[in-house]
Amino acid sequence: MSVAARPAAVPVPRETAIAPDRGRRARARRKTLGRALLYATAALLALFVLAPIYLITVTAFTPRDAVYDYPKRLIPESFSIETMRFFVTSTGVLGSLWNSVVVALISLVLSTLIGTPAGYALARYVFRGRDAFRLTILSTRAFPIVILSIPLAVSFIDWGIYDTVWSVALMHTALALPFTVLITGSIFVGVPRDLEEAAQTLGCSPAQAFVRVVLPLALPGLAAASIFTFVLSWNEVFAATILTLRERTLPALVLSSLAASPAPFRFAAAWFMLVPSLIIIFVIRRYLLGMWGRVSR
Repeated sequence: MSVAARPAAVPVPRETAIAPDRGRRARARRKTLGRALLYATAALLALFVLAPIYLITVTAFTPRDAVYDYPKRLIPESFSIETMRFFVTSTGVLGSLWNSVVVALISLVLSTLIGTPAGYALARYVFRGRDAFRLTILSTRAFPIVILSIPLAVSFIDWGIYDTVWSVALMHTALALPFTVLITGSIFVGVPRDLEEAAQTLGCSPAQAFVRVVLPLALPGLAAASIFTFVLSWNEVFAATILTLRERTLPALVLSSLAASPAPFRFAAAWFMLVPSLIIIFVIRRYLLGMWGRVSR
């Protein structure tokens, strides 16, 4: 019984066999180059942001005489709290620092309490003019605060809250509220409606389903809105300058005395206004990333 002869193997040209390897190596090189460019860009952006913070911190903790040295050393020979002590003991600094903390916390709480239900309503309910309402909310930030400064000052004087932390907190809440509503609304859109409906079928009321199911999943967005509100309130200066005379926040106090202040006062003030914002951002950032990981799982 004869066995059929196997067909002879057709030789593959060397160029054809090498071509896939060349393609893979070229893709790997492009991927490595793209990753290197990404890391280099991130490093440059980080250096652009961190370099001023480092220089302000170093200058704020050097002796007062060393502040005027030129050229300045990137690594100082000695550290001292003399410059910080000079700033802290200046007239009105501690009181204005406390006012800034109180105003930022009040603005954060008010904007969250008001913006969260408003964002939930925009995300869950369909009503006539909803898109126009979103546009109206965002367009309120287009009005310059300079136009509203005199009417606001007159209104707060009539209400008896002019030159108080409440007047500044209400103004900062109004400035941050549009973005709080839009941020929380976009977060609630990402929460599946099925989870809320399933909770209601298991006996929860709409309010209980919101508190027990929707709100925990929306905490990352609320944390992001809180970061924005706190930083905005802490750094805002114009409203605090217009609406206060004695109970000023730290940025308003520094601005009013900046022209007549020496360089050590300015660097120490910059450090004091910078550090609380960084602390609150890093604290909430850890919580924010943890919540996003929990939601993704």
